Amino acid sequence: MNAVINSAVPARCLPLLNTIMDALRSDGYVVIDNALPAALANALQQRVAEIKRIGDLKQAGIGRRDDHTIARSIRQDSIHWLDRSVASETGWLTAMEHLRGYANRELLLGLFEYESHFAHYPPGAGYKKHYDAFKGQSNRVLSTVYYLNENWQPGDGGELAIYDAEDQLITRVQPVLNRLVIFLSEEFPHEVLPAKNHRYSIAGWFRVNNSRDILSLPA
Repeated sequence: MNAVINSAVPARCLPLLNTIMDALRSDGYVVIDNALPAALANALQQRVAEIKRIGDLKQAGIGRRDDHTIARSIRQDSIHWLDRSVASETGWLTAMEHLRGYANRELLLGLFEYESHFAHYPPGAGYKKHYDAFKGQSNRVLSTVYYLNENWQPGDGGELAIYDAEDQLITRVQPVLNRLVIFLSEEFPHEVLPAKNHRYSIAGWFRVNNSRDILSLPA
């Protein structure tokens, strides 16, 4: 888990942040291309490649604490939690702190902290449809997914499929490099469709501080 720090939002980020806030108000989700400076996007891509090379990815599970279990029938990704020990990870977490502060100011969400991990899905792997949080039962409020896959092609699969509350497909998001998806955690069931190639991302959640750690399915 990554506790937040206070930092001022750079003026150059304001147009993008306003676009995100407008979309969250109207639709509850947003897809942003070229979300980060190219140098940071490339550094994060290199970082996850290094983590995979040294074998520092762990099989992901579902649930929290005592309820946490490995369930390969539901999800088949491996993960590595981010912290501030590496410059590229610090860059990502700082960008998310800017988003947290602005969302609190504009949308009054009361976001308290942020947690995130790298995720690797090998060919054929996916994550079945789930919510990141259930109404009244979790303190995850806003979910983020950021992609690290260069030269990804439409036929490669691995899309993030987002549904509405009536289980109707809203969109399928290709996991291309430097694309960011943000959505309200309680509102949208979603799934990761199997891919033909290795698929890398950063999954994250903004949390509030008014509920207990009880069962939820991480994205």
